[in-house]
Amino acid sequence: MAELHDLTLLEQAAAIRERSVSPVELTTHYLERIQRLNAGLGAYAQVDAEGATAAAEAAERRIAAGGEGAGELPPLWGVPVSVKDTWPVAGLRCTAGSAAFADRVAPQDAAAVAALRASGAVILGMTTAAELGCSSYTETHAGNAVTPYDPTRGAGGSSGGAASGLAAGLSAGAFGSDGGGSVRIPAAFCGVVGLKVTRGRISPEPGGDPAGLTGPGPLGRTVHDTAALLDAMACTVPGDPYPAPTAPGTTFARYAERAPGRLRVGVLPDGAGDDPQCRAGSAAAAKLLAELGHEVIQAPATGTDEYADAFKVVWAMLATGVAVPAEREGRLLPLTRWLRETGRGYRATEFLAALAELRQLARRIEQRYSAYDVVLSPTSAVPAPPLGATRDDDDPAAGFARMLDVHPATPLWNITGRPAISLPLHWTPPTPEAPAGLPVGIMLAGRYGADGPLLSLAAQLESASPWIRRHPPVW
Repeated sequence: MAELHDLTLLEQAAAIRERSVSPVELTTHYLERIQRLNAGLGAYAQVDAEGATAAAEAAERRIAAGGEGAGELPPLWGVPVSVKDTWPVAGLRCTAGSAAFADRVAPQDAAAVAALRASGAVILGMTTAAELGCSSYTETHAGNAVTPYDPTRGAGGSSGGAASGLAAGLSAGAFGSDGGGSVRIPAAFCGVVGLKVTRGRISPEPGGDPAGLTGPGPLGRTVHDTAALLDAMACTVPGDPYPAPTAPGTTFARYAERAPGRLRVGVLPDGAGDDPQCRAGSAAAAKLLAELGHEVIQAPATGTDEYADAFKVVWAMLATGVAVPAEREGRLLPLTRWLRETGRGYRATEFLAALAELRQLARRIEQRYSAYDVVLSPTSAVPAPPLGATRDDDDPAAGFARMLDVHPATPLWNITGRPAISLPLHWTPPTPEAPAGLPVGIMLAGRYGADGPLLSLAAQLESASPWIRRHPPVW
């Protein structure tokens, strides 16, 4: 028998409108699951049971008052979601995954969090994040976020807790962020959908890096859920470092219901380090796209050697931009300390030169793939690796290089600002450790500003795929 968390986010929203389930009942269901399952998953860094219950009760009172028709309620009214612990939520700790900020409390919501609240969503708490969002794994001082499909393997990063909790039914949707793959990689490892939006689509307030690499992004169990979350999160505020792309003209949820039309899809060649299952997943997705009537052709590669040096400089300098009290530097993890020490060694001119190099590379990548509506590749070169396989505390420089080797394609779309989505379209064979198999994410990158058409194609693929949603053992 299906349980409440088996429903999609949109189905839960509809059930609330139809009054077949109440916001309090739904929120209580998720809080009970979090209490029971979170210790084994490391998904939540902080649960706000009191705040979530109060928000659900307020949502229920408005429904009971009947002052407005159900159709006039905000779209996510009463639906429980999570927020990544690198984005401020008023009154909650915002540790950014670091012991250095263990006692920091956010004075107000980030702009996108406020937009999510305005959509009617109930915030359950803060999900575990990689320290300062610096790594593609979520292994922190407070514990590890793991994939529910095999708890000996990591959930990815930096939005690892968001993806793990969503996949395990500990939220209906998740607020993450992506600076080099931080939404898409965890989505791939945890078998959910993760969207990196076009640069400027969602305000990065109160932050905003000068390279334009990082911004909020939604994670959902389905493409339609992810589109609805994007509708809720999309916002701009004065002072945003990059202009918003052209408005879509309709909701992203409606784009997910549209046929995409015939598109030209460029498939990135296999990389030398690609796992056979990731290659198989990419090939299967390309074949399915061709069967759906799209033109599918081979596209040229873009290697990590084209961006690694400049990306490292910018990434290290962004890490130094976080104001950590001097007496707390020793609480940082080895990778974060190494990035900050490395960043302090660069001159301002070297940082500006690296930014200029990434800008030039972005133009070259745009020209290289200008003939394609969509570019397809595996999200990651490997399925979820064992805990500790990417992290290297003894040699953080080697660990950083390994991150790029394991996820070579995800940073391309942060550098260009294009939208990109990871879909759970392939699975490894079952094993005793992973009886449902491990999810393998397939990534589609769209044209700049074309988040809507990308969601249309993703929804078409999701509908046509032979993949049937596999529940991890904890479900």
